[in-house]
Amino acid sequence: MKADLVVKNGFLVTPEATLKAGVAITGGKIVAVARDEELPEGKETIDVKGNDILPGLIDGHVHFRDPGLTYKEDFETGSMAAACGGITCVIDMPNTKPICGDVASFKEKKEIAESKSWVDFGLIGVIIGENIPQIVPMADAGVVGFKIFMGETVGAIPAPDDGAILEALGYVAKAKRRVGVHAENNQIMQHLIKKLKAAGRTDPLAHVEARPNIAEAESISKIILLAEATGAKVHIYHMSSKEGVNLVKAGKERGVDVTAETGPHYLLMEDKDMLKLKSILKMNPPVRSKDNADRLWWGLLNGFVDCIATDHSPHTVEEKTNDNIWDAIPGFTGVESSVPLMLTQVNAGRLTLNQYVKLASENPAKVWDMYPQKGSVRIGSDGDLTIVDMKKESVLKSANLHSKTKVTPFDGWKVKGMPIYTIVRGKVVMKDGQLVGTHAGKIVIPAK
Repeated sequence: MKADLVVKNGFLVTPEATLKAGVAITGGKIVAVARDEELPEGKETIDVKGNDILPGLIDGHVHFRDPGLTYKEDFETGSMAAACGGITCVIDMPNTKPICGDVASFKEKKEIAESKSWVDFGLIGVIIGENIPQIVPMADAGVVGFKIFMGETVGAIPAPDDGAILEALGYVAKAKRRVGVHAENNQIMQHLIKKLKAAGRTDPLAHVEARPNIAEAESISKIILLAEATGAKVHIYHMSSKEGVNLVKAGKERGVDVTAETGPHYLLMEDKDMLKLKSILKMNPPVRSKDNADRLWWGLLNGFVDCIATDHSPHTVEEKTNDNIWDAIPGFTGVESSVPLMLTQVNAGRLTLNQYVKLASENPAKVWDMYPQKGSVRIGSDGDLTIVDMKKESVLKSANLHSKTKVTPFDGWKVKGMPIYTIVRGKVVMKDGQLVGTHAGKIVIPAK
C-alpha cells in the first residue's frame, strides 16, 4: 500500500545521530523510518538531494496577536512567516485582547487560529491573581501550559503577588502542566526607570541599565523556590543573563523541574549593538553584554538551557522607532529568521546540527507536553519535517519577511543554511521559500 508522502535521498538528523534514511507519512502520521530501498512507495515523493531531514522545528514562544491586536500580526501572517522559516509548530502567548485567561477565551482563540494557521500550534493560558480558579479548567480544555508575567511588559498584564503565585503553582501542579514566567523584578526596574528618567536619560542604553541582571536573577530564584515548595513544573522564558543560567543549573541539580529558553538575539547580539540599532533592538529583557551571551551558549551546550525560542513580538514601525527609548515598544519579529540564523551558527561550528535539533524540536516538545507527537521522527509521531540545505546562502531582509510588520534587528545579516521544505503532518506548506497549498494548522492538545 502506498504512503501519502515519502521523503528520501537525505540524511535524517536526530539529537543522537545522523543517518542515511528517509521517512514515509500516511494520514498525517509517520509510518516508516528506513533506508530508501526499504521505504514504501509514495503517492507523492520528495527527493531531498542529499540534504538534511530534521524533525519539525518548534518555536516555543511567539506572539501572533490574535485576537484583538491584529494590526501588528495575526495568526495567518504569523504562521505564514513560521512556515517560510522552517517552523512546523508554534506556542502562542496569551497577552492578547481579550487575554487567554479562561476556557471561553481559549476556545475563541483556538477557533480563530485553526481557521488561519499554516502550522500547528499550542496555546498558553495566562495567570493573573483573579483567575486562579480557571487554571485546572483551562488545562482540561487543552492549553499546553501557562504564563505569569512577574514584571511590567507590553500589554500591562498585572503581575500576581507572591502569595497568588504560590497558590497558582499548586493548581498548576494539580493540572500537570508547566508554567512559564517572564522573569523580571518589577520593583527593581521601576525604581531604576524613575531614576534614569529624572536624570534625563532617553538613550538606548538606558533601557539596558533599567533592567539589570539582578532583576532577572531575583525573579528566577523566586520562581524556582516556589516551584520547589509546590512541586510545580516551571519554565523561564527568554532568559538573558549569566546569573539565570547559574540559577537554573542549580535548580535542576536540586531536582526542581525547571526548564529555560533563550533566543537568537541574546546569543548573537550584545548591548552595545543598541548604539547602532537603537530602539529596533529594544526587547524585554534586554540584550546584554557578551559575557552573558557566552554563558547562555555554555548553558545550551551543557543541558542547562533547554530550548531556542524567538519571542516573536511584532510591532509597527511607528511603535518601534523613537529617539526616546522609553517611548519605543519592546519586541520585534523573529519566527522567520531564527532557523537560518542558528543554522549559520552550526556551519560556524558553535553547535552541531544534532544539538540544534534537540534545542529546537525535541526539547520544546517535551517542555510543553507534546512529545512524542511533536519533536520526534518515529512511527506514530506527527509527520512534521523541516528539510534544510546547509550549503545554501542568503541575506536576511526585512522587506522579504511574511509577517504583517517586518521590524527586525537582523536586517542585512548574511546566513548560510536555509530551510527548503516545511512539512506539517505530511502536507508541504513551504518549498524553496514559497508557501504551498493552504492552511494546514491544527491545535496540539497535550497528552493527559
